[in-house]
Amino acid sequence: MQLGKFEVLDQLVEEGNGYLLTAVVLDHGVSKKTLANYVETRGLERIAHGVYMAEDAWKDDYYLLSARNSKVVFSHESALYLYTLMDREPSVTTVTVPKNYNSTHIAKQGVRVIHTKPEWYGMGVIHVKTSFGNEVPVYDRERTMCDIIRAKKNLEMQTFQTAVREYMSSSGKNLGNLMQYAKALGVEDEVQTYTEVML
Repeated sequence: MQLGKFEVLDQLVEEGNGYLLTAVVLDHGVSKKTLANYVETRGLERIAHGVYMAEDAWKDDYYLLSARNSKVVFSHESALYLYTLMDREPSVTTVTVPKNYNSTHIAKQGVRVIHTKPEWYGMGVIHVKTSFGNEVPVYDRERTMCDIIRAKKNLEMQTFQTAVREYMSSSGKNLGNLMQYAKALGVEDEVQTYTEVML
């Protein structure tokens, strides 16, 4: 039996943890007109261009920020949190954007925005799931280690030490990538010192 259009959309909302993306809807052969009727009938909220949220969905701040701003990559303490390399959610969300990107609207939301060189921006970007099961862009563990070593003076010492210790003792670390990023980001000596002390 073929599912009705609304049933297809109900299923997509369930699979998307309460979120619905226009692009996914169109991929499933459902028209924008049907989507508009569905959004109105089911009382979904439009939270960003092409992103809708069901009334009973858990509010996922990381996913919402990412959905509204395609250039943000979660970094520094926010990346540590996503990797469970720090034990509590940071008081301020930190993202990285390209140097020439106008991020005033993001900073106004209380988000700490770090601007980086265009050639560094895309280095080590992957997607991981938030605690609510939604995928967001974040720098991989190795890039994150280099970033926090570069920004060490701006981090709480305990947060920094715990993150480096946890990373160095983890089985999933990639020291080859770590040193490659360290060289590109100009922190090769510092990273080398930490790997020698901790391993």
